[in-house]
Amino acid sequence: MAVALVTGGSGFIGSATVRRLLGSTSWTIINLDALTYAAQPASLADMTDNPRYVFEHADILDAETVEAIFQQYRPDYVLHLAAESHVDRSIDDPGQFIRTNVTGTFTLLEAARRHWQKLPDDRRRDFRFLHVSTDEVFGSLGAEGKFSETSQYQPNSPYSASKAGADHLVRAWGQTYGLPVIISNCSNNYGPRQFPEKLIPLTILKALRDEPLPVYGKGENIRDWLFVEDHAEALHLILERGKPGGSYMVGGDCERRNIEVVTALCDLMDEMAPPLPRGKSRRSLITFVTDRPGHDARYAADIGKISRELGWQPRHGFADGLKRTVRWYLDNADWWQPILDGSYNRNAPAERLSRLGQLETSR
Repeated sequence: MAVALVTGGSGFIGSATVRRLLGSTSWTIINLDALTYAAQPASLADMTDNPRYVFEHADILDAETVEAIFQQYRPDYVLHLAAESHVDRSIDDPGQFIRTNVTGTFTLLEAARRHWQKLPDDRRRDFRFLHVSTDEVFGSLGAEGKFSETSQYQPNSPYSASKAGADHLVRAWGQTYGLPVIISNCSNNYGPRQFPEKLIPLTILKALRDEPLPVYGKGENIRDWLFVEDHAEALHLILERGKPGGSYMVGGDCERRNIEVVTALCDLMDEMAPPLPRGKSRRSLITFVTDRPGHDARYAADIGKISRELGWQPRHGFADGLKRTVRWYLDNADWWQPILDGSYNRNAPAERLSRLGQLETSR
């Protein structure tokens, strides 16, 4: 039976990927997660009794512990999702992003390389290291075109620069040491269990509580939106059938201006949530605020390669995915309420979340 080591498996994309692999394979899944502020153990609480699921509380910066985990579980696959991913936080504290996203990736690559070199020939041949990255490493698009696997790297924030650095390390370990690595670069994810400092869940929860909905600038920045379960399916396919040494763009083929996303959410909340006092429309809560530094204008992913080679296409249209997401947050206050009151994690105090005012559009 194959063993997959998933770093950051208690995060948003990580937990969706763990769920996908447990539901669609016979593999044993090892979730290595440091449980920093955006990780949420409750996202996988219903998996803890699964005999094929193992949780290891560890930091990818801890080389000794990471080495021991490789030696104990001897994985056939590594899915590297652990990362700091909030652009605004990277502007405030870039050092943490360099440590986790660059040094942490280096630590993991070295442990994987030593493990891989000791495997028997058949397992060495089938081993894969999939590094999950972002389309933000390519910078900002103009009105036309899309990012592809051959796009030039041009990161514009400390976050995207740290992810670009990690991408380059992964590629170098493939070229220099022969480690069978693959890189995926995804567009903006959304869906259930996303930490509520991101655009879509934050808008839902603020709209539910009759609070102002701040939007950067005029809300004209454009993102390509990918439902998280579609992303998890793509990662599974890439891991099993992707070509080592290559990369794959993963996107939703669904571009929307930020203001379109927020107004769509307002309308869904008016339809699905309890009404606001005096029949007030939630669109009236929208407030435009000063744009953040270096805010990329547009992202879009060309998914032609993954479609041709692996037969993958996103299954969820934006209207369907958004409605499913709103329904999940309305039905699962027991998941997000401890985050808002800070009770689940000392690194996410109530004050920090109560004053969230910027609608982050990154992963």
